[in-house]
Amino acid sequence: MTAIDATPDTTSGAPAVQDVWSVGDYDRLASYGSAPEAAHLVRFAGVQPEDRVLDVGTGSGLVAIVAAQQGAHATGIDPTPELLAKAKENAVLAGCRGIDWLEGAAESLPFPDASFDIVLSQYAHMFSPQPEAAAREMLRVLKPAGRIAFAAWTPDGLAPRLMGLTFRYLPPMPGVASPSPFEWGHAGGVRKYLAERVRDLGFEPAALQLPALSTAHARRLVEETFGPTVLLVRVLSNDPARLAQWRHEHDAAAAEFFADGRLRFDYLLTRAIKL
Repeated sequence: MTAIDATPDTTSGAPAVQDVWSVGDYDRLASYGSAPEAAHLVRFAGVQPEDRVLDVGTGSGLVAIVAAQQGAHATGIDPTPELLAKAKENAVLAGCRGIDWLEGAAESLPFPDASFDIVLSQYAHMFSPQPEAAAREMLRVLKPAGRIAFAAWTPDGLAPRLMGLTFRYLPPMPGVASPSPFEWGHAGGVRKYLAERVRDLGFEPAALQLPALSTAHARRLVEETFGPTVLLVRVLSNDPARLAQWRHEHDAAAAEFFADGRLRFDYLLTRAIKL
């Protein structure tokens, strides 16, 4: 995944592009909100003991660790060394010392063809700037008749609304815009990327329910932990009025998805078998 860095680009005024997940405390956010969803994805994929499982964009390791707890031979790969360090810590805490952790990206996986029984990704592969390459690589390293399964935010849920709001408040990013990551969150987009290379394509709608006392309470957690939001707040710190306006718009957008002490982020689970 790539996003923004807090270091300004002195030629354009925009933040420089680099891996954003070393900023903030993504492990805290993921562990707080995504651990049950990691278990859901592993169940949905049908992970069994002795399966060779690859977790693409593993972040702080949640999916790989849950797969290992089911007896799988798990590998986690991510482009961010700081998150891989957290993944290793989390694996030790979970008593899973046999997981392989590698640095790398979805669009260029450092494995031979047909290396894995199952390939997984939780909200990660969808942010590859080269979605066709990411799809091709995830299927390449999967054995024939192996399963690919992933979770991606839906285009009509809260995640794209908040991301769009964030980028409206940031300086323009240099370079050509990447394809929308939310194409992975609806059936038509998934079919476009996986094409005729899979069979038994299936979907399941789901939702991450983030515990919170209010939308502002949830926003404070995100401001402290989620890299893009941490950087946005830094960018706006010299303009209190604009920061206050962003916070107001953020909470208003989130209000539609908040009820009963939970903030809902809708996502789509996809599962298919490689031909």
